[in-house]
Amino acid sequence: MDREIFVKLWLATAAISLFPLCSIASSNSQELLQSNIDIHNKASLRRGARLYMNHCAACHSAKFMRYERLSKDLEIPPEIVMSDLVRFGATRLSDAIPAAIDPKVGEKAFGIAPPDLTLEAKYRGTDWVYSYLLGFYKDSNAPTGYNNHLMANVAMPWVLASLQEATSEAEFKDQMRDLTNFMAYMSEPIRPFRENFGKYVLGFLMVLLVSVRLLKNEYWRSLNE
Repeated sequence: MDREIFVKLWLATAAISLFPLCSIASSNSQELLQSNIDIHNKASLRRGARLYMNHCAACHSAKFMRYERLSKDLEIPPEIVMSDLVRFGATRLSDAIPAAIDPKVGEKAFGIAPPDLTLEAKYRGTDWVYSYLLGFYKDSNAPTGYNNHLMANVAMPWVLASLQEATSEAEFKDQMRDLTNFMAYMSEPIRPFRENFGKYVLGFLMVLLVSVRLLKNEYWRSLNE
């Protein structure tokens, strides 16, 4: 009887101690939108690259992504890359994507240095990036005039506000999907090749499995005769 009371008290104490944690997790949770990107869609990736260079690269570098790789993977002629995408101090295809703003200046202006975005989609996930891009809303109490549903009191100014106002909701969502798609590619440029090549590897393994199975049956047949 004493043991039963002890177990009940222990379970009740555990439930009470965990309740605040559950409440905190619930209050901080935000349902993410589905990005539904297609990393094999090179037209989408090219549009995303242009959006990134026009709106993001002013503050955010991509130090692990070189223009040369971008030109090759996205099938953009080198001369187009040089004329339309290479900027902010970069002069060669072999250069990495720099930011226009100095990190120290960015930290002084925004309170935090704008982070490099090469691996952001890999770290956060594409659904998070897509939800973040669509999560900005006007807030007169915020220093920049905008806030974000996913990241409250965000320091980043909403640099895509003019683009959002100039396009329909559906068009803007498509553009943010293209931008998210490009960031996903940028975080793992080998991924399209890896996924395509993986199909052939699986096909080879299936053929090998069937061959080994038939060979095994033939060996056992010989042993049983």
